[in-house]
Amino acid sequence: MSTNSDIYRLHLPDDREIILVGTAHISQESKDLVRKTIEEEAPDTVCVELDEGRMKSLEEPELWKTLDLKAIIRQKQLGTLVANLVLGSYQKRMGDQTGVRPGAELQEAVQIAKEKNIPIVLADRPIKITLRRTWSYTPWYRKLTLIGALIGSIFDKTEISEEDLKKIKEQDALNSMMAEFGKAFPEVKKVLIDERDQFLASRIKNAPGKKIVAIVGAGHVNGISEIIEKNLEIPSEESLNKIKKSSIGWKALAWSIPVAIVASIIAIGIHSGAAKAGEISLQWAMLTGGGAMLGTIIAGGHPVTVLVALLVAPFTGLTPLIGVGFFTALTQVYMRPPRVKEMERLNEDIWKVSRWWKNRVTRVFLCFLLPGFPAIIGKIIAIFTIYKAF
Repeated sequence: MSTNSDIYRLHLPDDREIILVGTAHISQESKDLVRKTIEEEAPDTVCVELDEGRMKSLEEPELWKTLDLKAIIRQKQLGTLVANLVLGSYQKRMGDQTGVRPGAELQEAVQIAKEKNIPIVLADRPIKITLRRTWSYTPWYRKLTLIGALIGSIFDKTEISEEDLKKIKEQDALNSMMAEFGKAFPEVKKVLIDERDQFLASRIKNAPGKKIVAIVGAGHVNGISEIIEKNLEIPSEESLNKIKKSSIGWKALAWSIPVAIVASIIAIGIHSGAAKAGEISLQWAMLTGGGAMLGTIIAGGHPVTVLVALLVAPFTGLTPLIGVGFFTALTQVYMRPPRVKEMERLNEDIWKVSRWWKNRVTRVFLCFLLPGFPAIIGKIIAIFTIYKAF
């Protein structure tokens, strides 16, 4: 190990040396350390805690302003985009307090490596996969808690200084923080920290050359060094990238509710007549559609978006495959396309609730998120109505 507490030297049996540089992603000190280390060590390869998507966003910081929201919604990636934006904007807000752009030390590493013609290895797993695995491995009863924690970060006005960052990077404090995080969300820690430690360790260990410098967040250093030093078994990248699918039991349960609803309405029609079945069906449509319509109105949706919510919710309420938010968000994008200046303000507007209804991008997010909750309440009331009809 180096005398610098942020630098960890690992010596492998095949005479290869791996130099881990633990950084804070919004620290000027880390940025300076990265440049100094690469220049002094002159490694054969530089590994960075980036994937192709994050690398591109660092090289072309304005690129995200041209996002095709229609395509993102069609691919059912809007939820991932919202989570990614909140996390990225939170880091940017902290970076604004220290005067350092988030990921500046990683960009510095890439820039120096290119200047010196040193091969670069992008060592991190794609953020989209990490977020999707986090969601898929979080039990259904804890998903709301996780969403709440994410939304809660929007209202967190805590400021952070360079001195605070220095304390965060201290190994004992960092381990303690990770331990507490693991207690609160063990499944999230597994995906965000443990799995990425394995992924990073695999890419770093298999990087070409005798001397490798790896630039990673301080929170990953312990895990990576332990995996490499002890030569622990690492799962294949394929298994670490695989998205967990719902079990047959959960799929059966998810479909059993809409099947039971339709069967109940048919049974009511047979027993009490078509008029009664029609009355129950209309109640279902008005309660679920009305709930979604109310949520869309609260979201500030276009009148056509409100109408779509009313018409679509009764049908989406009968399938677990797709929610009403998919249709309302897509309609909102078509009816009120975001303007360039609103894309440019997004990082600032997302932290000010009063602007959510003024920025067309965040209003699309609201039209995606808000219709579903009152629609679910309407669905519950409608199911109770059907039960009473028996």
